[in-house]
Amino acid sequence: MMTKAESTRGKRGPYAKSADRRQAIVEAAHTVFAAQGYVGGSLQDVADRVGMSQTSLLHYFPSKRELLLAVLNWRDSITGDGQTPPDPTETFSESILRQARFNEKIPGVIELYAVLCAESLTDDHPGRAYFCERFDTLRATYFADFTRLAEKGRLRPGVDPARAAASLIALWDGIQTQWLLDPEGIDMAACLRDYLSLIILEEPDENTVA
Repeated sequence: MMTKAESTRGKRGPYAKSADRRQAIVEAAHTVFAAQGYVGGSLQDVADRVGMSQTSLLHYFPSKRELLLAVLNWRDSITGDGQTPPDPTETFSESILRQARFNEKIPGVIELYAVLCAESLTDDHPGRAYFCERFDTLRATYFADFTRLAEKGRLRPGVDPARAAASLIALWDGIQTQWLLDPEGIDMAACLRDYLSLIILEEPDENTVA
């Protein structure tokens, strides 16, 4: 007699296979778009990597636009390093450097971001809204972080939190592009650390006698 657990697994089988196939398509598209861009990478290229026909692929993702959005959402899910809950003792600078180092270890994630971000500047690119929202969110987040540092007297005098936030994003994206071209010669985390050390003051040593 089939057990309840076996029966449940049997019923979930087709759904699990469908989910696995969708994931395989997304990962294949991630590779294709990172190497060729959204414009240059075709659905046929993705289908070939998965070993299926383009018609079958369209059963899972009816359009190239939908596939791109699925890839971008998946990218966001893998760029966190699993540090949950966040370490409460970690400083703002430490969190930035940790994320930069972690991103380097994920194959294709920086390539995909750099290629699609540049492409999103073109007319009617389906990823444009994604990147606009991403930059808005990052600027707001870093602005809040820099503002808190300023309130604690930790931000160097004359540094504007809003401009510092925008500059950090610009530096990070630019360094990533240079790293893609010369991964052995560019140390992304070190470049980011140098910038942050210029605008963030060290926390006073409580043991120091005035």
